[in-house]
Amino acid sequence: MADAETLRSRLARKPIVVAPGIYDSFTALVAMQAGFATLYVSGAAIAYTRLGRPDIGLVSMNEVAATVALIRDRVAAHLIVDADTGYGNALNVARTVREFERFGANAIQIEDQDFPKRCGHLVGKTLIPAAEMCGKLHAALDARRSRDTIIIARTDAIAVEGFDPAIERAIAYREAGADLLFVEAPKTREDLNRIVSALGKTAPLMANIVEGGKTPPLSAAELEAIGFALVIFPGGIVRALGRMASEYYASLATHGSSEPFSERMLDFTGLNDLIETPELLAMGKRYEA
Repeated sequence: MADAETLRSRLARKPIVVAPGIYDSFTALVAMQAGFATLYVSGAAIAYTRLGRPDIGLVSMNEVAATVALIRDRVAAHLIVDADTGYGNALNVARTVREFERFGANAIQIEDQDFPKRCGHLVGKTLIPAAEMCGKLHAALDARRSRDTIIIARTDAIAVEGFDPAIERAIAYREAGADLLFVEAPKTREDLNRIVSALGKTAPLMANIVEGGKTPPLSAAELEAIGFALVIFPGGIVRALGRMASEYYASLATHGSSEPFSERMLDFTGLNDLIETPELLAMGKRYEA
């Protein structure tokens, strides 16, 4: 079970923690079956799949909380939950932390963007003052029930204010009590090295790999060698499924049958095996008597 070791203690040792992005209980289950013990509940992936919309601040706190509750009911993995800006001011952040922690989050990520927020790899972001973000972090830390719940501070300042101001913000967020630091969207390997040089002795560091995004697509091993403790691949599953779904529907429209696509999909039995239907039915039978 993933909870035999806290996420905090796991991040303190090697190898680097690799957290694939998920957006529902199904993707969480498949990721765990692939061997991942830590999962990233991606706000962007929820926007893509639940709303069919981009990551521009349209997803509400309640929608993410409900998603986390359903995922926690299905899997025992450590859950890192993307809380965007905390959905408002410091009081909203406090409520968000209480709700996400209650529903099973092991780590909660809060960013310093202003509203409307947007994906960290889109242009046109704006920021709140660093002091306001520090206040949000204080609220998050005061609201959590367990010290094992990790508060992640993300700054999007590289794209808005530049690299050095982003580092200054990250230092301030660490001084405010953030457990883990996330400097979003560095553009080069050298930038990644500079982040570790500047911050690596103060707190564990997180990297974000977005396929086609602004950060070079380094492997987990490369990021570990640089000095990162955690790497997320938040939207990769949606990009993979988006391509697969487009190809499946195009094949179905062309052939009027799913048979030409059958070698690239699970059949009825295969899907039921994946979601453990036989085991659940057997459990039900134990209660019949």
